[in-house]
Amino acid sequence: MTSHQQVFGVAPDGAWSAPGRVNLIGEHTDYNEGFVLPFALPHAAVATVTRRADRVLRLRSRDVGDAVVELDIDGLTPGSVPGWAGYPAGVAWALERAGHRLAGADILFASDVPTGAGLSSSAALEVVTALALSELNGLGLEAAELARIGQLAENDFVGMPCGILDQMASAACVEGHVLFLDTRDLGRRQVPFDMAAEGLRLLVVDTRVKHAHADGGYAARRAECEAGAATLGVPFLRDVPFAELDAALAKLDDEVVRRRVRHVVTEDRRVERIVGLLDAGRAREIGPLLTEGHASLRDDFEVSCPELDLVVETADAAGALGSRMTGGGFGGSAIALVPEESVAPVRRAVLDAFAARDLPAPRIFEAIPSAGARRLPA
Repeated sequence: MTSHQQVFGVAPDGAWSAPGRVNLIGEHTDYNEGFVLPFALPHAAVATVTRRADRVLRLRSRDVGDAVVELDIDGLTPGSVPGWAGYPAGVAWALERAGHRLAGADILFASDVPTGAGLSSSAALEVVTALALSELNGLGLEAAELARIGQLAENDFVGMPCGILDQMASAACVEGHVLFLDTRDLGRRQVPFDMAAEGLRLLVVDTRVKHAHADGGYAARRAECEAGAATLGVPFLRDVPFAELDAALAKLDDEVVRRRVRHVVTEDRRVERIVGLLDAGRAREIGPLLTEGHASLRDDFEVSCPELDLVVETADAAGALGSRMTGGGFGGSAIALVPEESVAPVRRAVLDAFAARDLPAPRIFEAIPSAGARRLPA
């Protein structure tokens, strides 16, 4: 494998890592200032970085090819850097916009977070870049600040109007826990999630259907949520109490907006219910809420796809306690909460179901709550 020294002619000053994530529950609630419940995956983006004396960024990804992308920090403008390099370039731009003057850097990336799978490969790139540049430039940014920088890069530099869920998960998660995050004020609590102790496994099924949020589907959902909030006279859908949902829906004439509102309000409620069950040591009882959440994403928010629906239906029928799509949708991955004794039957059933429909075999792996962004030992 080509080393940092071989690519750039200098030794790295250090290495940093930031993970992808799975969202246990709380989908499309973050940009509505609601609640989310992600945890970090063991899959991560790793960056080796050397601080430069000038204002040049040199970027290379082991996963994309041999080309080194060379950029002048002073010349960075939104939309100016296509492809994967737009994410780390956007972070440098966002740090500068936030008032931090940066030195240049040589950065070599390698990531095993599946791309296009709804597991936040882009957020991992953003957060690992933000952490490395923060430490090398003596900025001392905390997890929430790193996440904000990553979100700003994705929103305003790349042009994807995501919420802050993915970046906060990558920056702030703790091994063995799920992150109960209030996206309004970024208040957070680490909730223990020891599945093995309860004889459970959480399987991720990457359908290999590539999602493409920037094609407008994600932006359209966000606009519909904003329209619903405006009609209801609240700042965000987070401000619609679950107990008043029926009355709120009755005020909405647009059927599409009504469905979007119903999903967000009920999804926030599902997050709170699952946290309550985990706090009470009743992880086995969260399964039906996962499946209920998938139905809401499929029917009310309309961001599922036939392959994701097939995973959920097949896994639940084969012994999963509950399943749902995870991530923004339009493809990507589903998760299934499975008793240990049912892992093999569920895995086989899903593979057989895809084969029976002549679909490419999905990638199936176990999700283990892992550590967030960090500097790696020398």
